[in-house]
This record gives sequence, C-alpha cells and structure tokens, in this order.
Amino acid sequence: MSASEPTSQPAGGRPAGAWKPFALTLPALVLLAAVIGYPLLTIVLRSLSEPEWGVQNYAWFFGAPVNLTVLQRTFTISAWVTLVCIVSAYPYAYLMTAVGPRVRLVLVLCVLIPFWVSGVVRTLSWVILLQDSGVINSLLRSVGFSGVRLIRTQTGVVIGMAQVLLPFMILPLYSVMKGIDLRLMRAAESLGARPSRAFFTVYLPLSLPGVYAGAIIVFILALGFYITPALLGGPRSTMLSTLVQSQVLSLLQWGRGGAMGVVLLAATFLLLALAAPVMRSRHREAGRR
Repeated sequence: MSASEPTSQPAGGRPAGAWKPFALTLPALVLLAAVIGYPLLTIVLRSLSEPEWGVQNYAWFFGAPVNLTVLQRTFTISAWVTLVCIVSAYPYAYLMTAVGPRVRLVLVLCVLIPFWVSGVVRTLSWVILLQDSGVINSLLRSVGFSGVRLIRTQTGVVIGMAQVLLPFMILPLYSVMKGIDLRLMRAAESLGARPSRAFFTVYLPLSLPGVYAGAIIVFILALGFYITPALLGGPRSTMLSTLVQSQVLSLLQWGRGGAMGVVLLAATFLLLALAAPVMRSRHREAGRR
C-alpha cells in the first residue's frame, strides 16, 4: 500500500484496532465489577429494601443527630490525618531525593517495613506508647512535665492513623520529587532569590501533584478506618465505620448499616468532585512553570 492510500476504516469511522486498548483493560474491568461493583450494588439494594422497600433507613440516618455528628467527626479526623501525613512526609520524601543511593535504600526500607507488620500489632504498640502510664508520658514526667492524655482521644486516633497511612503519602511524593531537576533551585538562587523563596516559588509548585495524589489516597483510606479508632479512641472519637459495625454485627440492621456506608461513599465522591477542578487548575499552573 502506498503512502498516499488512506487507511481502511470500519463503517463507523473508527480506525482498525481502536478497540484493542479497551480489550486489554476488559479483564481488569470484569474483576472490578465482580469484587467491587457487585458488593456495592448489594449494599445499596439492602439499604433500600430492609426491612421494606423505601428510604426509611436514610430518613433514620439524617434524622438522628448522633449520626450526623459522627459523620462530621469522621471527615474531620480524616482531614487532620491527611494534614499530619503531608507535614511529616514532605521533608522525608525530599530527603529521599537528596541523599545517595545507599542512604535512600535505607529510607525506602523504613517506609516499607510497616507494610510487613500487622495493623493490629502496630495499633497495640501505640496503645502501649500512648496510655497514661506509657512510654511517652513516662518520658514527659521524667523531664519535669505533667503527663498528657493521649489514649481514648482524637489526638491518639490521629497519631495512630497517621503512622499507618504515612507510606501512602511518602511514596507519591517521592515519585514526583525525584523527577524535579534540582538545578532549577540553583538557577533561581543565581538570579538573586533566597533559598526559601526559591523553594516556595519553584520547588513547591512542581511537587504539588504528589501532594494532591497522596492527600487523596490518605484521606479516602482514613475514612474507612476501623481497628485504629476502635483501639485508640473513645466515645468522643467514634468514627462512622464503628457505627456501621455496630448496626450490622451487633444489631443485625443491614439496611441501616448499608445506608451509612452509602452516605459515606456519596459524601466522599461529592468532596472529590468539588476538589477536582481546584487540583486540575493547580496542576496546570505547575506544568506551565
């Protein structure tokens, strides 16, 4: 076939082989539909059909002030966990890009080792550290300070959840930071910018995509935490997952538990939809820089 001859196209106008990328993703789509779509559809149907068809479970959820309080607390705790992870992970990820290969390997291992330890074991370790007679309060008393209450509080829950979710913030940050040319910082300094100004005007905007990606992952994972809030928290730090467990396993109210899960999922999607335009605009601004 000569170069001037047009390529053959089906009657619909699509070039031959246009469906090959879709065919490659078809097994993954089928798997997602089986392990995510079907259970989610079951929960939605149960929330509408038990004990009878209708929206009475959602009316019960929004009619009980305690449910709305717990829903707000769930998002508040998740936001605090995300903020703590950003503040803690950013300098660590930056250090991973600045050190040599051997030190970087040690730092990566320090990030990955928590993945190899059971979440229950890590949470129980925090119980030992945070309790009133634990290691942290003992150290504070040994240097002359009075002890602080960390166990059964929202502060303890945030600390425990942030430790578990920190790798999910560090790794996206590092994947973005390692692609930033550090010579841009030196170029800005050579033009008269102070190191702090060069960081905030050059490096920080280029690293924001990693911040956004890590923040979304951490925030969504934090919304569904159950073990850590149950062991480290108290009545004033109860999250929605605890209420779902209570309705489903203790009271056998699958409809109400399903309604709670659907409301949490819908609220999460709503927040992501509101935040997506802001993140896209910031990403485009960083790309233009």
